[in-house]
Amino acid sequence: MTQRVMMTGNNAVAEGAIASGCRYFCGYPITPQNDIPKYMAEHLPEVGGVFVQAESELASINMVYGAAATGAYVMTSSSSPGISLMQEGLSYMLGSELPCVVVNMVRGGPGLGNIGPAQSDYWLATRGAGHGDGRCLTFAPDSVQELHDWTFEAFGIAQKYRAPVMILGDALLAGMSEPVRLREHREPPPRDQEWAVGGLREGRQRRIVNSLWTDVEVMEELNQRIAARFSQARENEVRWEEYGADDAEIVLAAYGISARVCKTAIDDLAEDGIKARLIRPISLFPFPVEPFREWSERVSRIISVELSMGQLIEDVRLAVEGRCPVDLVGHSGGVMLTPDEVVCRTKELL
Repeated sequence: MTQRVMMTGNNAVAEGAIASGCRYFCGYPITPQNDIPKYMAEHLPEVGGVFVQAESELASINMVYGAAATGAYVMTSSSSPGISLMQEGLSYMLGSELPCVVVNMVRGGPGLGNIGPAQSDYWLATRGAGHGDGRCLTFAPDSVQELHDWTFEAFGIAQKYRAPVMILGDALLAGMSEPVRLREHREPPPRDQEWAVGGLREGRQRRIVNSLWTDVEVMEELNQRIAARFSQARENEVRWEEYGADDAEIVLAAYGISARVCKTAIDDLAEDGIKARLIRPISLFPFPVEPFREWSERVSRIISVELSMGQLIEDVRLAVEGRCPVDLVGHSGGVMLTPDEVVCRTKELL
């Protein structure tokens, strides 16, 4: 078993990608994720990989498109405004049924905003991948270790469902340092997938990567094929964590850095005799509906704790289907929550 080392969240992401077999990175600098391309620029060449700093986020996502079309393990990373610029390219990749990994270290917004921790890209991540009927499979780590592990796993998931996978972090997770047990490096898989381009070869049909289908019935078939993969992902890739009292009277819903705040708040509430439980979605899409549905029949209410004006809360309410009230506690624009705020608001609602 490998020893643990101290790493920042950004570096843990980059090392997880390299360990998984990523050999191509195309990106453009924007805080708070700049240490990801920096690490890739330094370490990808050591394993025979290629780092490209593109002239923009638009260019970088289209370079990712090109590398993915050849069957390569390829990644890009950015932060909120940069991810917005990538939306068209992500839609083209989804329409071409191409896998890639995109890391979004969210900053305060809207607009150019600031580099404070925020979770205001939840809708962009879970309803995103640009125009059309597509979405990104989205995972939200809450620690430096999970950033490493989920980036490592993301490449296999992207290949399995032939779709973009987004790792959703924030400015605080990106820059914080924690001990990480690094994954062992594995070799990149063969690139000659049955769908990948790569030049004409004897005995092989010509392969074309394309997202333009003027025949509307063919276009609908593509949408149905993508939807079928997402249905399969709902069966196989849903992940969540629960923490706190088994006989809780109230549930906190939170992901990422907000979930860590909630764990402290739950411990503080327990000292005051209040039994609370956290449901932490790790997969944001597909969303873990079942634990919310189950707990909504056992508690007086659910509180969505998030660093936004209320985005996660919409999926919680959809899962609960009116079985109990769902309230919001949060900040936005880069302002961080404290456990004391969560404790006080929980007591008020009870």
